[in-house]
Amino acid sequence: MNIIEDIKYNFRQKDNGLVKIILINIIVFVVLAVLKLILKVSGLEGLFYELYSMFSLPAEFSKFIFRPWTLVTYFFTHSMDDLFHIIGNMLFLYWFGKIISEYIGNRRLVNLYLLGGIFGGLIFLFLFNVVPFYVHKSLGVTLVGASGSVCAIVVAAATLVPHYKFNLLLLGPVKITYIAAFFVVMSLIGSTESNAGGNVCHLGGALFGYLYISQLRKGRDLGRPINFIANTLKNIGKPKMKVSYRSNQQAIKGKVISQEEIDRILDKINQSGYESLSKDEKEKLFKASEK
Repeated sequence: MNIIEDIKYNFRQKDNGLVKIILINIIVFVVLAVLKLILKVSGLEGLFYELYSMFSLPAEFSKFIFRPWTLVTYFFTHSMDDLFHIIGNMLFLYWFGKIISEYIGNRRLVNLYLLGGIFGGLIFLFLFNVVPFYVHKSLGVTLVGASGSVCAIVVAAATLVPHYKFNLLLLGPVKITYIAAFFVVMSLIGSTESNAGGNVCHLGGALFGYLYISQLRKGRDLGRPINFIANTLKNIGKPKMKVSYRSNQQAIKGKVISQEEIDRILDKINQSGYESLSKDEKEKLFKASEK
C-alpha cells in the first residue's frame, strides 16, 4: 500500500522530527479507533476502555506508580470521542513546530515536545495530589492529549521570535506573542473548570517552553538528557569512537563559533526577524542547531 510506504519513507528520513511526531500521534489514534470499533461490535467495549486507561495519565498518584509509562504515552494519545482534539493539536503542532525546527533545529523541537509533555504531566500530578482544590477532583480523573507539549512549543516559539506574525483569517497579521498569550490566559481561566487537568497541563507545558528558550539563550540546553539517551540508544552495538568537544563552541566550515555569537544571532532575530539575517548568519544558526 502506498500509505504504508509513505510512512516508512518519512520514518527513514533524518531531521524529520516534526512529521514523525505527527505520524506517531495519528497512528496511535487510528489503531485505538479500529480497536474500539472491533471490541464495541464484539460486545467488549469495556475491555477497550481498560486498555485505553493504560495509555492515560491518572491523577491519583496511587495509580500512577503502577503505570509510570503513562507520563509519556499520554501525550501521544487523544480523546476517542472528540475528533477535533487530535486535529487541533496536530495543526498547532505543525504550524508552531515549523518555526522551532527552522530556527533552532529538529532535535530541539523533539526535545521540546517530549520534555514539555513530561513537565506538564508532572505539574498535573503535583497539583492533583497536593493542592486541596484539585485533590478533591482527582478521583477517576485521567489526562490524554498532546496539548501540554504543543503549548510548550507555542510559547517557546513566541519567546524565540516574538515579532513573528501569522496571517489569521478575518484578523490579518497577528504577532505570535499575542497568540501564545491567548493560549496561556484561556488555560489559566480554565484551570478551575471542568477540564482543570488539561488546562494545568497546558500551563505546565507553557512554562517549560519559556524556560527552555530562556536557558538556551544562556548556553544551557535543557534537552541534553534526551540527547544523551537518544545517542546512547543509537550507539548500542556500535564500536566506540573517541570524540573531542569544545565547550560552548561549534565548528563551522573550519571556523569556530562561540555561544556568544549564536546568542547574538538569536537576539537579532528577536529585534528584526529571521529575514534580517545574512546568508552567513543563517548558515551558522542552521549548523549550530544540528549539534
